[in-house]
Amino acid sequence: MPDRSEQCFIPSRPVKSALALSLAALCLGGASAAHAWEPTKPVEIVVPFSAGGATDQMARSIQGIITKHKLMKQAIVVQNKAGASGAEGLLDMKASTGDAHKIVASSSGLYTVPLATGLPFNWRDLTPIAMVAQDQFVLWVNSDTPYKTAGDYLAAVKKTPDTFKMGGTSSKREDHMITAMIEKKAGVKFTYIPYKGGGEAATQLSGKHIDSNINNPSESVGQWRAGQHRALCLFSETRSSYKEKVTETQSWSDIPTCKEQGLDVEYEMVRVFLLPGKVPAEAAKFYEDLFQKVVATPEWKAYVEKNALKPTVAVGPALKDFLEKDEKAHKEIMGYAGFVAK
Repeated sequence: MPDRSEQCFIPSRPVKSALALSLAALCLGGASAAHAWEPTKPVEIVVPFSAGGATDQMARSIQGIITKHKLMKQAIVVQNKAGASGAEGLLDMKASTGDAHKIVASSSGLYTVPLATGLPFNWRDLTPIAMVAQDQFVLWVNSDTPYKTAGDYLAAVKKTPDTFKMGGTSSKREDHMITAMIEKKAGVKFTYIPYKGGGEAATQLSGKHIDSNINNPSESVGQWRAGQHRALCLFSETRSSYKEKVTETQSWSDIPTCKEQGLDVEYEMVRVFLLPGKVPAEAAKFYEDLFQKVVATPEWKAYVEKNALKPTVAVGPALKDFLEKDEKAHKEIMGYAGFVAK
């Protein structure tokens, strides 16, 4: 997506010099206005999760893209502030009101952490800048099991409630929420086992210490490619658009949606960047343009495909509208799952 400051019409045919000069002045003036504000010192990307996780990897990939393409004059650094399940990073951003040199890389933890813990934080305390993608989730089982579809697996779970173990990352977060949604829709009951990350959940499934897990595609792709895990279904409205084979026989697009398998559950996790509250409008505009340049690069397109991310991009009013609706959906899910702090 081109930078708005570049969307300037200049006639390709000869015109009177006065008109040409006027058009050129308008173009230069527009470009100058679009970049009236620029960072005056290094910019910090706060990652409210541990190093090596999906959010951290994304932040560092974007850092590399900005540096490689010289999209910003100042340096950009990544700082992990993962204390208290991400609360440290969110509260740090809330306390940084007016600081336009600090950005947080976040996910649906924007809603789940405050709802589950009573943390005095709301995403409206910050300034939303850009949604760059949505992360998807897959229901995985060990390839040695007989289950070929979600229906097969859930029928077995229904016969012996509480004996099947579902693994996932953390408690009262995305994986746990999806598990609660499955239980409600399918009338089943799992023993949920929380792990520190998707990598650990994948390892536990390979070792048959759990019966299934809910992981992002990137968190289990190695085991899937190695033939250790079987993908039963994708928790999305539509199948993945990525058709290149990952295993010998399957691409991401070959995984059916859970709804196709008779399980009407959908969930996608937002990947979003926000500034502190009360930053200058010119600063917000600068970062909106910056992230639109990032997602237009071939490096970002390759990153999205490699990690099977849904390339959903939004800025401005469209982003705020998305966050409003997404927060409402999370409140509903966490409410009936009993995850909201009292």
